[in-house]
Amino acid sequence: MEENRAAKAALGKFRRELWGPFITALKEYELISEGDRVAVCMSGGKDSALLAVLMREVRRYSDFPFDVEYITMDPGYAPENRKKLEENAAALGIPIRIFETNVFRVAGRQEHSPCYLCARMRRGHLYSFARELGCNKIALGHHMTDVIVTTLMGMLWGSQISGMLPRLRSTNFEGMELIRPLFRIREADIIRWAEYSGLDFLGCACSMTKEDSRYSSKRRATAELIASLKRENPDVEINLFNSLRNVELDTLVGYKSGGVEHSFLERLKNGEISTPDE
Repeated sequence: MEENRAAKAALGKFRRELWGPFITALKEYELISEGDRVAVCMSGGKDSALLAVLMREVRRYSDFPFDVEYITMDPGYAPENRKKLEENAAALGIPIRIFETNVFRVAGRQEHSPCYLCARMRRGHLYSFARELGCNKIALGHHMTDVIVTTLMGMLWGSQISGMLPRLRSTNFEGMELIRPLFRIREADIIRWAEYSGLDFLGCACSMTKEDSRYSSKRRATAELIASLKRENPDVEINLFNSLRNVELDTLVGYKSGGVEHSFLERLKNGEISTPDE
């Protein structure tokens, strides 16, 4: 398959914004090991398209051998969206394997939180198909901005501080892991790459979100808040991201670990927390 300029730009024109943070994430979080067989999950959107391009390139230049499969689940796309997905993959030179499910139809019957059900069903189907192909990892296209927005959403709308990890072991599929190689890449840089590509990537191709904006309103409002803060401080995004690794547990009233709630009183009574001299 012939690659268009977008595939080359990820390592050329946008090398500092895309390739550099991608490699940093792979190394820092130990996302890929020798002998891995990774299923790169492509949804038709810009994020997973970039992920596929970068994963193909790192496999070419890796110091150790590992395999990659490019898989796409059709959850019930309209014919024009399915065609667009296939044409974009061909333009990028990505040999995708498509399998079909009824996720949209099943999730559409759910009155409350259909997006949550859709996401869970998608994940399960992706794990199952990846395992059929002999893969031990699935790679998703979540990026730094997803991490930030998800965390802030939890604080603003869910009264919790809950982040997103770059690597997870599956609880339902033994021996399988989920990895997020775009973890250190900002969405703004992916958007610039996508616009440069000249390709028309899919957004959310689900009819429910088009008919009722309730399901994306909180995420959109949170993203808009971050964007407004960036106008005052361009470092807001990276500061929010770095704050997730600079958590001062000694200053928190409570936290959960392994599903168990803990209070600062436990550590205070044990003499583990004290007031610094001022």
